[in-house]
Amino acid sequence: MQLSHKIQDSAIRDRIAADCTQLIDTQVAAKGGLGGMALKAAYGAVKGIGGDYIPGAVKRLMPEIFTALDPLWAEGVQTGDPVNYLSENSDRTADVILSTTDARIERKASGGIIGNTYKKLRNSVKRDVAEAVPGLALIIDKHINS
Repeated sequence: MQLSHKIQDSAIRDRIAADCTQLIDTQVAAKGGLGGMALKAAYGAVKGIGGDYIPGAVKRLMPEIFTALDPLWAEGVQTGDPVNYLSENSDRTADVILSTTDARIERKASGGIIGNTYKKLRNSVKRDVAEAVPGLALIIDKHINS
């Protein structure tokens, strides 16, 4: 089953967005050091736009990201464990996610607080996205198989 087809159900999309928002909140809160402070400040600024901005952004990005992840997920299904496959290929999965968000930022938000914040943090977030892949893979599996 393609991920992009499963998320056409708005209830599934809402549940995935809620879980992904929680994952992002947890990942950001766990960051330390100067880079963590910068990430927390930027994330706080984005969240300051509105309490529903992050879940809304996740929902807006989800169709493109899940379409881009479809081939990776299918490869994982062929191995018998798509969650483990995405986790083992977290760098590749992160590249897919970030290429999608890069394109979206270029099309929709190249300026303003979102575009500027994204551009400032873009080069340093790949590791953070890769670290979040196992959690994302579990979220996907949980909701597409429900």
